[in-house]
Amino acid sequence: MQDVAPQAVQFIDLNSITVLFLFVVGFIGGLVSGFIGSGGAFVLTPGMMSLGVPGAVAVASNMCHKFPKALVGAYKRWKYGQVDIKLGLIMAASAGVGVQVGILIQEYILNKWGQAGSNLYVSLSFVVVLVVVGGYVFYDAWKISRSGGGEQVASLARYLQKINLPPMVHFKTADVRISVWFTLPIGFATGMLAATIAVGGFIGVPGMIYVLGASGLVASATELVIAFVMGFGGTVKWAINGMVDIRLTLIILAGSLLGVQLGAIGTTYVKEHMIKIVMGSIMLIVAVSRGLAVPVYLNDLEVISLSGTLVAWLKGMSFIIMCIALGVGAIIILGSMWKAKRSEETLEPEYLTD
Repeated sequence: MQDVAPQAVQFIDLNSITVLFLFVVGFIGGLVSGFIGSGGAFVLTPGMMSLGVPGAVAVASNMCHKFPKALVGAYKRWKYGQVDIKLGLIMAASAGVGVQVGILIQEYILNKWGQAGSNLYVSLSFVVVLVVVGGYVFYDAWKISRSGGGEQVASLARYLQKINLPPMVHFKTADVRISVWFTLPIGFATGMLAATIAVGGFIGVPGMIYVLGASGLVASATELVIAFVMGFGGTVKWAINGMVDIRLTLIILAGSLLGVQLGAIGTTYVKEHMIKIVMGSIMLIVAVSRGLAVPVYLNDLEVISLSGTLVAWLKGMSFIIMCIALGVGAIIILGSMWKAKRSEETLEPEYLTD
């Protein structure tokens, strides 16, 4: 069996351009994280990989930066009354178990197929989860926007809330009463996915919305509590294996801490369905970026044979589309905040006149 550490610790060289790119990726990742509560990892991990960072190192470094950023975002949104602490801690307990299982899966893949296998696994997982979850979330947001109505509790959540399976728990901020047993699988899946591809919010946020019945606003805020607990536990485990590149961690953390506060403020200005629109839009664009990278990793594993020109083109297009995803996320969030703020300023003089 191959040793994990020599394969995993392949840290890229940094120059002024890559540092600037990582800072921007961190800022937009934080902006998205504070706004939709997913942790922003679906922006950060592919962003690092687009620079040539190995998948396992990108996941580990992302997790390391996650818990301090998530703490800042959770506190910010807790002050706005959006965080359900009890729900977050209960889900974090099972998520912690999922994190440890997920890390074991990544270690097995690294030992079995090396860095190329890990990169392929991360990218394929991204594509599948992004398309399925992002597509559904975007469709749901589009329906709400078209109807002009507010969020409705999903039919599955209403059904599960009627099942009296002790212990029953009431989550005050989320305004949900449900069996704790229905929270455990969501938490576990969140943690396992977070440890394998550093994206737990893809499961956590939709799970709280569509399975438990929390609103998008509360779910996205509460996910930050879960992300903090998962990030701390996962960082310790990854660091022991020597997979955390502290340089990447500090650069993206610097940008993220700035972005996450701005994103959290943005949730107070926009309608709840806009959170879903942002989440779905970025997910689908990032899915295309990671999908283009899949043939490159298959070529590295010698499963298929590609010319050097085609490999270079695929890498370039993947990077460009990743940049487009970052831009779209920033434009939607900042544009929504500006529009809502303008509307608020327009209404104030009318109110004073009346």
